[in-house]
Amino acid sequence: MAQKITAPRGTKDVLPSEVGTWQLIENTAREVSRLFGFREIRFPTFEHTELFTRGVGDTTDIVQKEMYTFTDKGGRSVTLRPEGTASVVRSIIENSLIQAGLPIKVYYIVPNFRYEKPQKGRLREHHQFGVECFGPEGPEADVEVILLGDTLLMKLGISSVSLEINSIGCPECRAEYHAALRDYFAENLDKLCETCNSRYERNPMRILDCKERSCGQIAEGAPNIIDYLCPDCEKHFEGVKQGLNDSGIEYTINPRIVRGLDYYTRTVFEFISTGVGTQGTVLGGGRYDKLVSELGGISTPGLGFGSGIERLILAMEESQTLPDKSEGPDLFIVAVDEETKSVAAELSLGLRKLGVAVERDLMGRSLKAQMKYASKINASYVAVIGSNEVSAGEVMLRDMDKGIEHSSALVAEKIAQTLRQHLKLKENER
Repeated sequence: MAQKITAPRGTKDVLPSEVGTWQLIENTAREVSRLFGFREIRFPTFEHTELFTRGVGDTTDIVQKEMYTFTDKGGRSVTLRPEGTASVVRSIIENSLIQAGLPIKVYYIVPNFRYEKPQKGRLREHHQFGVECFGPEGPEADVEVILLGDTLLMKLGISSVSLEINSIGCPECRAEYHAALRDYFAENLDKLCETCNSRYERNPMRILDCKERSCGQIAEGAPNIIDYLCPDCEKHFEGVKQGLNDSGIEYTINPRIVRGLDYYTRTVFEFISTGVGTQGTVLGGGRYDKLVSELGGISTPGLGFGSGIERLILAMEESQTLPDKSEGPDLFIVAVDEETKSVAAELSLGLRKLGVAVERDLMGRSLKAQMKYASKINASYVAVIGSNEVSAGEVMLRDMDKGIEHSSALVAEKIAQTLRQHLKLKENER
């Protein structure tokens, strides 16, 4: 027997029984994006490596440790996409979308790839819903994006989350803050991990985001960026807080939020899961006003967020809002004997042309086994066709949830009409 091949470590199959939950999240994300005026964008799975070293930042863990980078057959260095924002910025620059008019408001649902230790809710191939907005520089845009994220979580029934916000200032006010951080960490360089020692000169704020316990303990007493904001950044942050207050969105200020990517400026935020088994960031983002110009485009403010779909599923599980079962066909047609199989086949074809999802037995099952299978696949209705039904030209459509039967002529158009009527009633009852 040949050796069994398994999925690579850090990847996961999404089975048919699980796909309904994914589709619910994806459809909800699309609908919420539409409500806020965001349109979908799609971009390549791999990019030139330089895009991420310049955009994400060469002091980040992503660039230093986690990227899937390889040399292609043409000798070019390419990288599987570790995050979506840099790709979106590259796309809007390359396709001259900024010149076509602002604001640009886009969303995406994509897989990302990071070589890191697999953990609950974060795999090496993980999936992300993200939104990006380019053009607005005022705090009302920050509030709008946060509201979009809050609306998504609300519509998914995720209640065990809290919003935390911070401002990490602009390059001008951060220079003074970096100096204060270097002064603070100078006495403890020998206690910091090797990675944080390399960050000390290049970007000491990254030390605040280190996952090493010893570094985190040292960072607890570090200065807060909010105390070093320039007047413009302070005014912007006050505007964000006022906008959230006006919108009735509760939040706390967490001066330790710096996010994991170098491109952020000013506002950063995270929706944190407060559930027993799902602590961690469910959705997070912020501003990146310098990123477009750093990647060669016209200086254009930007902001957005990303949310891992695997993390959203865990949060829905914690909030007990996962769908009860996967969606099945509208109708399962049971053929009683060989003579009625051709009738079932013809009827299935006609109903599908009318937009009705139909399945029938292809395995030669008995009548009892067909009924059991129809229940297993969550068919909404079952039609049993035998010689009596064919002779009478009439069939009973059995509601598999309620056990109620509805009579219909044994004609595709009539069955479709009856099903639509009762399926709509069932949908309204939910």
